[in-house]
Amino acid sequence: MPMIHHLTTTTTTLFIKSSLPFAYHAPCQYEYDVHNHNQQNPRPRRRRSISRWSIPRCCVYPPTPTPRAKRSSNVGIISGKSKEIDVATLGNLCVDIVLNVPELPPKDPALRKLYMDRLSASPPDKQFWEAGGNCNMAIAAGRVGLDCITIGHVGDDIYGRFLLDVLHDEGISMVGMMTPTQQHSDHLLHAASSYQTLLCWVLVDPLQRHGFCSRADFSDQPAFSWLTTLSNQVKMAIQNSKILFCNGYGFDELSPHMLTSALQYAVEVGTCVFFDPGPRGHTLFNGTPQQQTAFSHFLTMSDVLLLTSDEAEALTGIKNPILAGQELLKKGVRTKWVIVKMGSRGSIIISMSSISCAPAFKVNVIDTVGCGDSFVAAIAFGFIHNMPMVNSLALANAVGAATAMGCGAGRNVATLQRVIELMKTAELNEDEEFWNELLAKNVDTEEITFLSKIFINGNNHQLNRIALQKVVSELLPKLESSPVEGKVPS
Repeated sequence: MPMIHHLTTTTTTLFIKSSLPFAYHAPCQYEYDVHNHNQQNPRPRRRRSISRWSIPRCCVYPPTPTPRAKRSSNVGIISGKSKEIDVATLGNLCVDIVLNVPELPPKDPALRKLYMDRLSASPPDKQFWEAGGNCNMAIAAGRVGLDCITIGHVGDDIYGRFLLDVLHDEGISMVGMMTPTQQHSDHLLHAASSYQTLLCWVLVDPLQRHGFCSRADFSDQPAFSWLTTLSNQVKMAIQNSKILFCNGYGFDELSPHMLTSALQYAVEVGTCVFFDPGPRGHTLFNGTPQQQTAFSHFLTMSDVLLLTSDEAEALTGIKNPILAGQELLKKGVRTKWVIVKMGSRGSIIISMSSISCAPAFKVNVIDTVGCGDSFVAAIAFGFIHNMPMVNSLALANAVGAATAMGCGAGRNVATLQRVIELMKTAELNEDEEFWNELLAKNVDTEEITFLSKIFINGNNHQLNRIALQKVVSELLPKLESSPVEGKVPS
């Protein structure tokens, strides 16, 4: 996540942003015309040929069988060209309610529950609502030109209708996870709280610290534990997608069995899996036996792992992010890339034969919410198109940084135009001392590629410096063609 500090976790699952070493502006209030979301995304968006859905029905793809994709031995190449969708996100669909509060929720779980109940007593004005969770990744991916769908559950309520409207206006389809039997069950059952759209309260105190809480924090069971079987529609959506993206917050909504079933089915039909454990990684690592088993499967069976340097250290006990990434790579069964995000210092991709490094871009940070989701979206773009790894990192850093220059996530994640403008005037936050010390401990790697301000002829041992200007000149034609073509460049 470029130019950001990581969220720290307390035992009460309240996440507070640490102070940032650069200007951090007061959070902006969300002021939208909720009936005209297109204002938030000015570039032309393609529309899928699927009629407008109703709740709780789900979008269904035509039942055209897709041949099982064969795995490719080349990093970043996705086989199975018959797959129509670039990225499908799994679970973690919620509505963020962003509020300024005099103080953050108390740490005591019971008091925090009372705090949230008071907030929930009456719906806040729609100007404070925003699409959250995996909607951030899907919207960001759509804006760089990827064709995206979301797989998950939203309720037949005002928040669910709002979320579907936002996704629809961004050109993103949703596949519901209810089975046909559940869809036709008693409407009174659908009105129960366990069927309602998940809300995440994003609370900001006068010191610009953030607190997050939702009803999932106060239950030992996932919010949608009643979802127990992958429907045929969900399976078809996974089969028709090149990438299935999951993160640790999915465990708040779906059972370990459901998540593992989706992972295994993706592997079976040749869909690549991206997994970002996020702050939930520590909880899952030390969770129930079922959570630990499912978490272990995701760590070993995913094609791409994305972690912060703190998360990588927590999972491996290794402080050096490159060595930690190499350890995760060695333990993986299908893992092609391990990506370590290092905040304002940049990011790294570790593969079996090489390491690619990209310092972050210097930007004026306004709000860091959604930066990590935006980063993942750009990594997916580079992975699908078999771009050089350092190019993928440069794009991901740019998209994350462009999001940090705005207020909030959801419809406020970076637009394509903002990313292009940033890359054209890009300046790297290149900390030579940090990178020299980090790379000096990994000289046994076959190849190290480093994104640099300037090109240096030749190399130092295995270090190959790539000029930022060269990378930008290769990325811009792909990005600038996306709004015109309405599809991912090939």
